[in-house]
Amino acid sequence: MEAAIKIKEETLKVFKKASSVAVLTGAGVSAESGVPTFRGKDGLWRNFSAEELATPSAFSRDPKLVWEWYSWRREIIRDIKPNPAHHIIAEWENTFNDFCLITQNVDGLHAKAGSQKILELHGNIWRVRCTKEEKTFLNHEVLSDNVPPLCECGALLRPDVVWFGEALPEGIISKALENIRRCELFFVIGTSAIVEPASSLPLIAKQSGAYVIEINIGRTPISHFMDDTYLGKAGEILPCLHSESLNLRE
Repeated sequence: MEAAIKIKEETLKVFKKASSVAVLTGAGVSAESGVPTFRGKDGLWRNFSAEELATPSAFSRDPKLVWEWYSWRREIIRDIKPNPAHHIIAEWENTFNDFCLITQNVDGLHAKAGSQKILELHGNIWRVRCTKEEKTFLNHEVLSDNVPPLCECGALLRPDVVWFGEALPEGIISKALENIRRCELFFVIGTSAIVEPASSLPLIAKQSGAYVIEINIGRTPISHFMDDTYLGKAGEILPCLHSESLNLRE
């Protein structure tokens, strides 16, 4: 790296002492790997927006159309690789005694990087759910020639993601809050901090006594509440933080 990233002494001190760590990641982490947001003007597909297609009513009205959109998205991201931020976070799972990764991303890149303890707030684009039996399973096909896909029971399968107008999985939120309230160190990485309930999680961590570090390309509505804020790419900042803190742990 051309420009050295200065990691604060207090950050390193907390990192060295922490045994319980939680991480929240958002779209910014995946964007560094080249994953589009699929939102707004850049996310238009056949003149449809995400807000028009990612809804229960759209799926009920035209499941084939919705699945064609998700197949298009799958095809775009299937060969995208995790970046250094994903890999460092995966490594932290083995570094800390008590570790939890919470993500707003549905692209599966954290799992590709080796993370296993993942709480996916918004689901996973590579997982499908039976609309009758509610069972879920991974499916890595693009599905362009076979949409909408059917379950063995004959019912429609849907992407196992949280659509507009749907509640986040209660069990996932409960586990996330449980980990956040007991962690000593909390990272919020690559998120705009404007989508609830994820935007409240860093504040809950801070209120529960955690040291909270924000890493993002720009300041967010919660930046002034954070103990430390690092502006820049997570794929550049996290390797610096990891390597400097690793030297302290040796």
